[in-house]
Amino acid sequence: MTGNTFGTLFRVTSFGESHGKAIGCIIDGCPSNLALSEADLQKELDRRRPGQSGVTTARKESDRVEILSGVFEGKTLGTPIALLIRNEDARSKDYDALKEVFRPGHADYAYLQKFGLVDHRGGGRSSGRETAARVAAGAVAKKLLALQGIRVIAFTRAVAGIEAQATDLAAIEANPVRCPDPAAAKRMEEAILAAKAAGDSLGGIVEIQVKGCPAGLGEPVFGKLDAELAKALMSLPAVKGVEVGAGFAATRLKGSENNDSYTASEDDQPVPATNRAGGVLGGISSGEEIIARIAVKPPSSIALPQKTVDHAGRETEIAIQGRHDPCLCPRVVPVAEAMAALVLVDALMMQKARQW
Repeated sequence: MTGNTFGTLFRVTSFGESHGKAIGCIIDGCPSNLALSEADLQKELDRRRPGQSGVTTARKESDRVEILSGVFEGKTLGTPIALLIRNEDARSKDYDALKEVFRPGHADYAYLQKFGLVDHRGGGRSSGRETAARVAAGAVAKKLLALQGIRVIAFTRAVAGIEAQATDLAAIEANPVRCPDPAAAKRMEEAILAAKAAGDSLGGIVEIQVKGCPAGLGEPVFGKLDAELAKALMSLPAVKGVEVGAGFAATRLKGSENNDSYTASEDDQPVPATNRAGGVLGGISSGEEIIARIAVKPPSSIALPQKTVDHAGRETEIAIQGRHDPCLCPRVVPVAEAMAALVLVDALMMQKARQW
């Protein structure tokens, strides 16, 4: 295992570095005869690409995706799908001064210990730039899920303690922070811009909702659906925590308060009165809406001076130059959707293989 491949039946292998010639992925296991075009993928990539607003990095990348294989006359062949996204605006010279120092909060030291060398240009393989490949793969997964009536939606729930009180899904793409509460969105944007002006950054919470997921997805014990979701979401570069349903708030409740009591529907089916379980029971989808939240740390690349050491162990001070996101939440939203979609399509394919 190299850690670059994700999934069991629907498998995605990503490749490329932040300042290399290109990034991309190979999708193996996608069913044949799915209508698929570059425009389908581009819609999702445009939501993640840099340079969208003042609350994102100023790096200019069109993120134009090329389908190199696996699609013929607008339909998937059932063979590996190769997707390529060329890097266009890297500016590697911005990182020359960082070649021999360890940036606080970054993976430089860990990569050096693991591989014996490190690509200092924008973080190389550890950069959030790699997630564009995941979004492209996730777009394919989303199309497959849509055929089953499953929809994945994510949004910024909180930034620096400013939390959305309303959840108007129609408002998500109408503001630069992708928040479903317009009033909170304005306050979040102001806070992010203030941190950016001060040379600092902010973290936040992104929520993922899965609508229309049938009951029965997920494998017992080690392949639990919530465990797979947690693994997928924790694999994102800036994510430091995952919760499902009530999550950590459940620790403050009694069992009588946390349990989802059942009532009978008109057709005598069990219906939970609440959804504190977040749509997953015993690691298997319950048919209720799946709800997960991720903690997104403040971006580590900031303009404020920071103490560190160089590769020789000498103490020094750095102020990171270049173009960086002051808050990652707005661009994490489509990436979180993509990772959830990859988990769900894999679980759905395994369930279809189980039941004849």
